[in-house]
Amino acid sequence: MIPAARRRLVVLYAVVFALLISLGGRLWYLQVMTGVSYASAATQDQVRSVIVPPVRGQILDDVGQPLVDNHTALVVSVNRQLVSQQADGGIGELHRLAALLHMSYTTLQQKIRLCTVGVSQPCWQGSPYQPIPVAQEVPAAIALQVMENQREFPGITAQAQPVTHYIQPYATDASQMLGYLQPITPQEMAQRHLPVTGFSGVDLVGQAGLEEQYDQQLRGSPGTQTLTVNAAGTVTAIRHQTPATPGDTLVTSLNSQLQVETYNDLAHAIKSAQAQGNAGATSGAAVVMTTTGRIVAMASYPTYDPSIWTGGISNREFKNLFGTSHGEPILNRATQGEYGPGSTFKVTSASAAIADGFSAAGPYQCPGSVTIAHRTFNNWTTKNLGPMSFHEALVWSCDTVFYQVAYQMYLHDKYGANFQANRHAPIQKMQKMELKFGFGRDPGVDLPEQSPGTIPTRQWLYYYWKQYKHYWCTHGNANGSYLQQIAYDDCRSGYQWTPGQAAIAAIGQGYVTVTPLQLARAYAAIANGGTLYSPRLGEALISPTGKIVKKVKPRVVGHLPVPHWWLSYLTNALQGVVTGGTASGAFAGFPLKKLPVAAKTGTAEIFGGQATSVFASFAPASNPKYVVVVMVPKSGEGADVSAPCARQIWDSIYGLEGHKAAFPNGQPPSKLPAISASGAITAPAGYKGAR
Repeated sequence: MIPAARRRLVVLYAVVFALLISLGGRLWYLQVMTGVSYASAATQDQVRSVIVPPVRGQILDDVGQPLVDNHTALVVSVNRQLVSQQADGGIGELHRLAALLHMSYTTLQQKIRLCTVGVSQPCWQGSPYQPIPVAQEVPAAIALQVMENQREFPGITAQAQPVTHYIQPYATDASQMLGYLQPITPQEMAQRHLPVTGFSGVDLVGQAGLEEQYDQQLRGSPGTQTLTVNAAGTVTAIRHQTPATPGDTLVTSLNSQLQVETYNDLAHAIKSAQAQGNAGATSGAAVVMTTTGRIVAMASYPTYDPSIWTGGISNREFKNLFGTSHGEPILNRATQGEYGPGSTFKVTSASAAIADGFSAAGPYQCPGSVTIAHRTFNNWTTKNLGPMSFHEALVWSCDTVFYQVAYQMYLHDKYGANFQANRHAPIQKMQKMELKFGFGRDPGVDLPEQSPGTIPTRQWLYYYWKQYKHYWCTHGNANGSYLQQIAYDDCRSGYQWTPGQAAIAAIGQGYVTVTPLQLARAYAAIANGGTLYSPRLGEALISPTGKIVKKVKPRVVGHLPVPHWWLSYLTNALQGVVTGGTASGAFAGFPLKKLPVAAKTGTAEIFGGQATSVFASFAPASNPKYVVVVMVPKSGEGADVSAPCARQIWDSIYGLEGHKAAFPNGQPPSKLPAISASGAITAPAGYKGAR
């Protein structure tokens, strides 16, 4: 049997030679294969070398469902050098090509303009000497018309070459994770030591997501052919050939069924928030991860169809993709979005207090408000809920308990260092615990796009003050508006760690920001007994012959500095949040006896705007397997938006309330899908393959 990747190359050559036969097998072969025009006036046989393009590897989900694959297609490309040599600068030829392709002349121009100073995207960032693809998947009739009419189209080539194919709806619902391909720049060519193949569709590199992260393994290696060409331009012999090596296939831990449902659940939650009057709720993210660091679904809203990158992106598409008016769908909000975690952050504050000697039992008072350093801080309710333990403070999400604990720690944690402008200032005890939970630094996921979030250590505050001091001092006014007065104070003492900052940081507000993925791995560490993982999407690389080249495993990067009894205590408290606390309404009627869920709601207030709704959870509480985190900015309270969304995702995993279970018996595959030498993909035993 012929391996799938090689079989696709055979198809490629078959298409090429079918075109060649219709043209008499002349020098068009070299033009088709290289995009370079050769003179036919030679008086003797010549030797020419031709690059043979490799087929890029596929990206599969956990059971072998393709998310991205490659197939051969006819591609029409423009050789700017040849076009520009014409008397009219190629204007007439490009107008004829636009009409042939049923494309506007303006769109065609945008596809072939070069990225230079003053030229905005979209533009061609590859070599100006490469053919620039302007249309893919073109009918054979159009390709033949281009090739048979070289007087009309002297600077145009039609080539059969591998083309990236995005499998829907999976690719769109996971677009930010998958990434995209773009022309390789001369700088990247030198950095990666890659040859120019002359195939505009092959001289591409991953520019984001998994395509960039695993580009070297996915791209394969080009081959070569040495040909003899006679004076008439006819290929008379193949003197030598080295076959191309197809790229490896990347198997991910993503489950395509769960990915689609997670995205749909997130989109529904955002639209529901809008329907309830929260017009600013236009984005969000959700993460589903095993407690050992494997990401099985990760949604970012809004999303986009990654196929817009193939064949050249239009100006309108580019603006929609990167513009704020359309929500910047290019952003992976699960790994790049930095939001206030709200009360989901209280698990770190309580952990810091325990490490500092505070009692889990308390008692701690929960009044409707407290005064700290002449400033009043309110609870979410005006009622005095009385004395309580940390268990009850988490179940009922009592802000005033954490304000008071944070202030007590503030007073006894190198107090004098709070008022020194010192870049070497010691890290506060509470913030040190937050760093141990993985916040304030990149999570190390196998994606190039990730953000560290913000943990306001004294050092961070010092550099923040240095960065904005000039602005604050320029615009501050002691007798001006409210914002001008704040700027005036920040100019003079913005480096100081104040009691108020310590208080609000303890409930996940103020300067504190986290990404949804950071929050997911922190809760995974609570659930798994204290191990902090660097999450992974990639699971294995498999060669074109079906052999496992490399297994990819989440890396252990730390351990929570708390005793095991405390992690059990936290789990019990978080389970109480769902059975009788702030999330009980969102989970009313859910079969908690079959699937006990431990969770925390969060409502991160934003000055002058609607709050960020946050929900972090894991289950089964008795033996946690998965973590589900949802964050929706500008949408309202955690219990009202993100918690109901997470409930739907839990149902998608286990199939308890109408959804089809993503995993049989709640277990993800323990084995990889098998890929035979013929390219056939077989799902692991007990799991269905392509859906």
